[in-house]
Amino acid sequence: MVEFDPKKVNYATLVKQFFRMHDPTQMNRQGPDVGDQYRSAIFYFDENQQKIAEKIKAGIQKNNQKTVVTEVTKATEFYPAEEYHQKFTEKNGHGFCAVEYAPL
Repeated sequence: MVEFDPKKVNYATLVKQFFRMHDPTQMNRQGPDVGDQYRSAIFYFDENQQKIAEKIKAGIQKNNQKTVVTEVTKATEFYPAEEYHQKFTEKNGHGFCAVEYAPL
């Protein structure tokens, strides 16, 4: 089970990195991958996280001419990806995300 640990990274930083690393204006796709499983979504556990996510999303929208379609929705039951998707970069020596990690 994946759990958010606020001692390791705060929620606002996590949300900002998410927006930095993908195109939040693409509906149900990211690059060549198409389908609702590729939708842009931020999940929150409480009202404070919801407010943080909505505020950051509004800031992204303010600086973007296209509509930001990222969903902000309450977290529900979590289903882990198939084993071959787990730790993909470690297993394959490369990832598919073209954006390098950079601290905010």
